[in-house]
Amino acid sequence: MSDDWRPDTLGVRAGGLRSSFGEHSENLSLTASFVFGSAAEAARKFANAEPGNIYSRFTNPTVAMFQSRLAALEVAEACVATSTGMAAVSTVAFGLLKAGDHIVAARGVFGTVVPLFNQVMAKFGVATTWVDPTDLDAWRGAIRPETKLLFVETPSNPVCEIADIAALAEISRKAGAVLAVDNCMASPALQRPIEFGADLVVHSATKYLDGQGRVLGGAIAGRKDLVEGPLFGFVRTAGPVLSPFNAWVCLKGMETLRLRVNAQSASALALARWLESHPAVERVNYPGLESHPQHALAMRQQSAAGPVLSFVVKGGREAAWRVVDGSKLLSITANFGDTKSTICHPATTTHGRLTAAEREEAGVVDGLLRLAAGLEDVADIQADLERGLGRA
Repeated sequence: MSDDWRPDTLGVRAGGLRSSFGEHSENLSLTASFVFGSAAEAARKFANAEPGNIYSRFTNPTVAMFQSRLAALEVAEACVATSTGMAAVSTVAFGLLKAGDHIVAARGVFGTVVPLFNQVMAKFGVATTWVDPTDLDAWRGAIRPETKLLFVETPSNPVCEIADIAALAEISRKAGAVLAVDNCMASPALQRPIEFGADLVVHSATKYLDGQGRVLGGAIAGRKDLVEGPLFGFVRTAGPVLSPFNAWVCLKGMETLRLRVNAQSASALALARWLESHPAVERVNYPGLESHPQHALAMRQQSAAGPVLSFVVKGGREAAWRVVDGSKLLSITANFGDTKSTICHPATTTHGRLTAAEREEAGVVDGLLRLAAGLEDVADIQADLERGLGRA
């Protein structure tokens, strides 16, 4: 791989390996294990004295290609793949933390992260303090001597708050902690947190890396000492691994990542501007709008504002549900990152497991809808939304 390849080229070429057959497309290695030439070779490979494939739980050529390509796109030293995005977050937590450690996490992260930290990690003696992602003083004030992890999603899902990655990296370094950034909403097509000082980048590959809603996957990219040390060690031992087939699908998806995300971002911006002036809409959350409180910061960190926006419909949950049910084009589903536009009501889906107080703190009000722009004609998406907004 050339060191001076640009992102579009990396998405197509980075991490490619060919077998002895000389295939042009990346090979799909559907095998559980690999054969050794001798007992001595097997012993050397299991002892890490000789490189090579051993067992697909922790070494597989197709998964390795996916990891190499994502690491290149994220300008990371290393990458380890996982079975889902939540498996990636869990790997960060269990791989880096022990009883007595402390997390400072941003309010408004993906809904399932909240019970993971508040319930699962708490059972193992790891405490979490939740802060406003945009309030740097709150981050500083939450730091304790035992703080080992700062966790943030930017833009956040679903209210699109923007955190200052460079400032959080400085806070993290002073605390001797690790900064992990969930980059799922922007993807490396638009934002590369490591360039701003993040130690780790977390992904649900299910979203934009696949790009067509076909498979589940996750990944962590970042510092080599962390990724190839405790994080790979946890994945190898606990087994939340990415399957070769899913790795191959996401690997092919990354070839069109920037083309898709840039086109979807343009549609999202047009829709956000239209919704902002709609009489049935109370508020639009989209960092591409000049009215967004972190618009300037978003435009410094991201090359575009992203394909996902949210908006609050006047009339609360009933009105929001009428918008959803009025759709004939948009897919009513909790996933995003698809070529097909999707819409959901976060308060009763992605964030439904949270308490009412937790949802309020995260900005997930009853009238909120999340819209992820796909690749359909933006005029058709707008017309479909208008049908529902008219009912609201």
